[in-house]
Amino acid sequence: MSEFTPHLAPIAVLLFLGSVLLTGASAIVFFYGALHMSRRIAAIGISSVLAVPASYLALLVAFSLASRERTLPPGGWKYFCEVDCHIGYSVAGMQTAAAIGPELQPVTARGEFVIVGLKVWFDESTISPTRGNGSLTPNVRRVVLVDDAGRSYGESSSGDAAFARAHGEQQPLSEPLRLGESFTRQIVFDVPRDARSLRLLITEDDPQSHLLVGHENSPFHKKIYLGLQTAPAMSVGVS
Repeated sequence: MSEFTPHLAPIAVLLFLGSVLLTGASAIVFFYGALHMSRRIAAIGISSVLAVPASYLALLVAFSLASRERTLPPGGWKYFCEVDCHIGYSVAGMQTAAAIGPELQPVTARGEFVIVGLKVWFDESTISPTRGNGSLTPNVRRVVLVDDAGRSYGESSSGDAAFARAHGEQQPLSEPLRLGESFTRQIVFDVPRDARSLRLLITEDDPQSHLLVGHENSPFHKKIYLGLQTAPAMSVGVS
């Protein structure tokens, strides 16, 4: 099972760029008419300056309101669509622990540590015929756990540091990948013990993504989660 954000990425990008260019061209028409004291040309320009962004905003919101929330089971792939290729993310396993780190220097959770194994994959079947085998550096990602009450929990910096001391440094989510390459990163969260039905939400941390039609970051758009309830248990030597 897999889901994509945004759907039809090349079209979404072209719509955005086209709207920006058309708005800019309309502004030039308006200033031309104003400078030459042509009310008709100025009116056409200002009408377009207002109409193009309004139409784009209406399309953006319409796609968002038509979206639905989805939760993928462990092993399902959430793809972030670049213009000519896709990076996929999938839950490989999960483990809970009261403390993490070397036996003589453990770090204790304020609630409970939840360690999620997140697999990152540059899916070679998603590239365009003209892309080639150049490496791809993913955009900045934001990763949180969300419980059934809607509360969200970010990565635990102390938990990640303790995990690194015990198991070595891990590859960052921004690691460049070539076609078919993948790796799994263990991400540590510190959540309250009463948190239930946890799901992983990984999103693009890029302001521009909020303006793309069909992107889950756009206003009112529903999210794509990675479920943890049936995730395989991991054993990475924590207590």
